[in-house]
Amino acid sequence: MGRPAPVIIAGLMTGTSADALDVALVDLHLSDGRPDNLAMELLASREVPFADGLRADILRLLAPSDVPLSLVSSVDARLGEMCAGAVEELCASTGLTCDLVVSHGQTVRHDVADGRVSATLQLGQSAWIAERIGAPVLSDVRSRDVAAGGQGAPLVSILDHLLLAGTEEPTALLNLGGIANLTVVAARRETIAFDTGPANALIDLMASRLSEGRLDCDADGALAAQGTVDQDLLSHFLADPYYSRPAPKSTGKEQLNADYLDERLRAHPHVSGLDVMATLTALTARTVADACRSHGVTAVVASGGGTRNPVLMDALNTELGEGVSLATTDEAFGLPEGAKEACLMALLGWLTWHGLPGTLPSATGASHATIAGRLSPGARPLQLPDPLPRSPRRLRVVGSAPAPGTGAGRDPASSPGAAPIPSPTSPTPQQET
Repeated sequence: MGRPAPVIIAGLMTGTSADALDVALVDLHLSDGRPDNLAMELLASREVPFADGLRADILRLLAPSDVPLSLVSSVDARLGEMCAGAVEELCASTGLTCDLVVSHGQTVRHDVADGRVSATLQLGQSAWIAERIGAPVLSDVRSRDVAAGGQGAPLVSILDHLLLAGTEEPTALLNLGGIANLTVVAARRETIAFDTGPANALIDLMASRLSEGRLDCDADGALAAQGTVDQDLLSHFLADPYYSRPAPKSTGKEQLNADYLDERLRAHPHVSGLDVMATLTALTARTVADACRSHGVTAVVASGGGTRNPVLMDALNTELGEGVSLATTDEAFGLPEGAKEACLMALLGWLTWHGLPGTLPSATGASHATIAGRLSPGARPLQLPDPLPRSPRRLRVVGSAPAPGTGAGRDPASSPGAAPIPSPTSPTPQQET
């Protein structure tokens, strides 16, 4: 017998927007001793902005140009140190300790050709975390799925699948990060998931250009609100064959980058900068809504930085139409949208720790389900508990989760993981980070 399963798992996530590190302390345990019910309690979460120098170097790695290998190794080490510091500080501020750390790292390459992913690379050296925290660290959580023929994305599909267990009507969980991804769950159907296209990736690029580098996003959609959608430019973007490809599929900043944007803008030189911003916002809303329509989705639950852009959310609500409800994970599950992906990392850690797969072949396209990641020992020899005989079938978010930046200390009330989806609503405007 190995030592008891971890009680508290630290999840770390840096997304394709490369704007900040999300860190969460999560308690995952079987509910009422039943092996098919998993309970997730968010104890604390925080969003840690990148230092300007580190973010600039990450963006250099994401640009479509050659970079020195020394920059790759430097970012790998500095991001690892940052992750270690973020976990240490959150634990210190809450008085909690973690038994396992799961670090996604920063994706700098996700190579796709003819719909097949040949390689994926995340930076953020886990050894720095293991050395400083003393707990084992799970990292490199995408590569095994890619090796099994999968897209390595969207990994969030396993969390979405468990959250929506028991849903009768086709319901989608949507993440609006740099890239938008969608998971569709319905009774008597296999769960599917895929990247729909850009969420904030192109919007962020245009915001930086319009502000001459002063802005890294369209905060509150203020720029898009001043422009008008150019239908010819929008049609040019929508002609990309990616949108008509069947799932599973994935994309990233290797495709949706400055060169991609400029190639299309050169064909429409008359379109003003503000109109381009409005058009890019409409592109995100249209491609997400088209994907939802193609799978008969009747309700959408959104998370990610894009939910803090009221112009984007209003456009999405309009594109979805009256028959489709739109809510956030805060409203539907009591799960803060900014902490969802860090909680996903914690879930993957719990599954790997117990010898359970962390991927859905129907969502990623892999030939079979795989156990995610690789484990680095902490201060003590690595001892895993005996594998569980089967995976949980549903996940409940318990407790009243704190907003990012707060610590523990919450109401003990619980909310069911398959809570009713609220009617369409506009989220409270918040600044994009």
